[in-house]
Amino acid sequence: MLTVDYDKLGLRPGDLLLDLGCGFGRHAFEAFRRGARVVACDMATDELQQVRGLFEAMVLAGEVPADAMGDCANGDATQLPFPDGTFDRIVASEVMEHIPDDLAALDELTRVLRPGGTMAITIPAWMPEKICWALSDEYHAPFVEGGHVRIYTENEMRSKMRGAGLVDGAAHHAHALHAPYWWLKCAVGPTNDDFPLVKLYNRLLVWDITKKPAVTRITEQLLNPVLGKSLVVYATKPITAGPGERESATTRTRRAEKADASV
Repeated sequence: MLTVDYDKLGLRPGDLLLDLGCGFGRHAFEAFRRGARVVACDMATDELQQVRGLFEAMVLAGEVPADAMGDCANGDATQLPFPDGTFDRIVASEVMEHIPDDLAALDELTRVLRPGGTMAITIPAWMPEKICWALSDEYHAPFVEGGHVRIYTENEMRSKMRGAGLVDGAAHHAHALHAPYWWLKCAVGPTNDDFPLVKLYNRLLVWDITKKPAVTRITEQLLNPVLGKSLVVYATKPITAGPGERESATTRTRRAEKADASV
């Protein structure tokens, strides 16, 4: 189940792609299958082991072009272990809402993206996320360790991207069928997976993901602009932006805060 549109990202065979906060690797695997050179990065070493194992299985099964690459790296989004301008494309899917210092993470993502490269950041959309927070305190931090620490608006994400030196571009919503599922889970308790309606809805989502029937695909496409659980914003690093030519998002925001405080 992909959230990012690889055509909008501009992914091409041979591109070096960073999948930040890869989890179990859904975006990394698709990029690998398309012939990209992929680095899946996460703080969870157990998940990275599973991702590396599936990279190897895909190679053995002949599912990827011969010149594709799949590798893993353990790293912190606010201190990425890569040189400046390393990657052609970056995907950070459902990551930023977990990071207390999201400005530092955006600075790092911008740093490791090559000039002219593109990134896609996906976050929970404001309205579906707001409802989840209202329904249950057990859905987010601080109740959930490592859980969501903020609710983004699209304008906020765009503003922070621009503050990091990026040029924000296209955006779209995805996974409208998942929003009511999470509202239901929050209403009965986020960990109450045995609740009958939760189990029934989960079966519907699994059927949709595995079978991709026309009825659910069309329904979701129609509902995405209003109910899409995820928002994807694409951005480009200007070719003219070289080392030291931009003020970091963190510095710019904190300077503005100090100016406001002094008024």
